[in-house]
Amino acid sequence: MFSCGLLIALLILYVIWDVNYFIRCVATLGYGMLFQRKRKVTDQTTIYGLCTTQDVDIFIRHMNNARYVRELDFARFHFYGLTGIYGKIKAKGGGAVQGASSVRYRRTIPIFNAYKITTKLVWWDDKAIYLEQQFVTLADGFVRAVAMSKQCITKVNVLELMKEFPGVEKQPEMPAELNQWLESIETSSQKLRKDK
Repeated sequence: MFSCGLLIALLILYVIWDVNYFIRCVATLGYGMLFQRKRKVTDQTTIYGLCTTQDVDIFIRHMNNARYVRELDFARFHFYGLTGIYGKIKAKGGGAVQGASSVRYRRTIPIFNAYKITTKLVWWDDKAIYLEQQFVTLADGFVRAVAMSKQCITKVNVLELMKEFPGVEKQPEMPAELNQWLESIETSSQKLRKDK
């Protein structure tokens, strides 16, 4: 009787919540914290994945576009944990939310192919940090997709925060592609303000 009730409770949880998402978050963060060394905030971090039947598009041949963004979440959380940046943000009473993201798909990740996602901090300003993430298939080392994301940091001045990390004495030069992306975001914002 107990096992039947437990099974029903688990089924309800799977229907109401995306349980696999939370399991993957805990597993990715737990593995990183327990078995990987801490990294500098300027270091690149890496997680690994496999394109399974739960990740594919309607034709069951390759990863669907929504899964890329989901996988980027896990890689970002892993980066936050290993570098300690999120802990410092929380200690100051702040938080981090995704402000914008852009994914450029270069080639599909076929079903049952292993890949890695690299995450690197490329720039920051007073309100946000900017990450570049890459999907790379292990079989051929090809960069299948590249993502840029703007992580808005709430209630914390990022310029002051970054001074607390060794080796980050000065802000790096903004990459050209990031500059152009931010210009397009600003253009979109201006257009939306005019549409009010």
